[in-house]
Amino acid sequence: MTALAPPVAAPPPRPVAFAEDADVPSQTFEIHAFDEPLGAEVLGLDLTRPLNAADFARLHRAHLDHHVLVFRDQRITPAQHIAFSRRWGPLQIHVLRNFQLPGHPEILQVSNLRDAQGQPIGLGDAGQYWHSDLSYKERPSLGSLLHAQELPAEGGDTLFANQHLAYDGLPLALKTAIVGRRAEHSYLAKYEELRARNPWRPKLTPAQIAEVKPVAQPVVRTHPETGRRALFVSEHFTTRILDLPEDESRDLLAQLFQHSSRETLVYRHRWQAHDLVFWDNRSLLHLATGCPDAMRRHLHRTTIEGDIPLP
Repeated sequence: MTALAPPVAAPPPRPVAFAEDADVPSQTFEIHAFDEPLGAEVLGLDLTRPLNAADFARLHRAHLDHHVLVFRDQRITPAQHIAFSRRWGPLQIHVLRNFQLPGHPEILQVSNLRDAQGQPIGLGDAGQYWHSDLSYKERPSLGSLLHAQELPAEGGDTLFANQHLAYDGLPLALKTAIVGRRAEHSYLAKYEELRARNPWRPKLTPAQIAEVKPVAQPVVRTHPETGRRALFVSEHFTTRILDLPEDESRDLLAQLFQHSSRETLVYRHRWQAHDLVFWDNRSLLHLATGCPDAMRRHLHRTTIEGDIPLP
């Protein structure tokens, strides 16, 4: 059995870093909540321009309230994408470095495109299972920002499931069964299965494997900024519930997986040109629905480091 990384005491939540330039003018923009279990769109904001503290604070509040913000029609460069992402915290570099955007290691290419030699330039099968980004890290992601570069004519939707509502709606027996429980999360859980279907996925080196050692996370985590509780297991990365017999762990996880992605919890994002979608990995699971192989899909993703999850 693989040893888990030892738990480390969590620091207090980091303060949100606002712009220091008090002379930056405010922008006029609207935030419209979706008639869905989560999500809102931001209209009229131009992320090629600097944000002052008040505008950023308004976005921060909306992100906590709605868990997904969809910034429409953002004609930003990779450098501007990175700069906006860094306003929320330090960025994490994905273990598959061969899929980085050249010159911008903070950006993971989520893409089914290939280079002149026929090699994939990005992670074309990202998100095939429900998951929270980097839950297999000691400090999982606070949030991810995905920017559309090229979209297919059909398919390519992304689903998001509200895990605060999932926890709130658990049957009493299930809620009781997971009190105080911890679970193993592993990046390798389905990696070889995905490689068998997509042989262009690179074989991980020993150094990469060491970088993604399994970790133990609470089955229910408390959001460090809102105090709300959320389920924190996923079919992609959660392998077992600790201190339970294997059959009991498997059965309990199956029930939690099924419950966590019920249709009543889900918002389906249908991408529009130049969308920038920012979701809270502390509150949600997400899933890529895929698109026809012959259609081109290319997006840029940054990932913000979060806190060590607390129950």
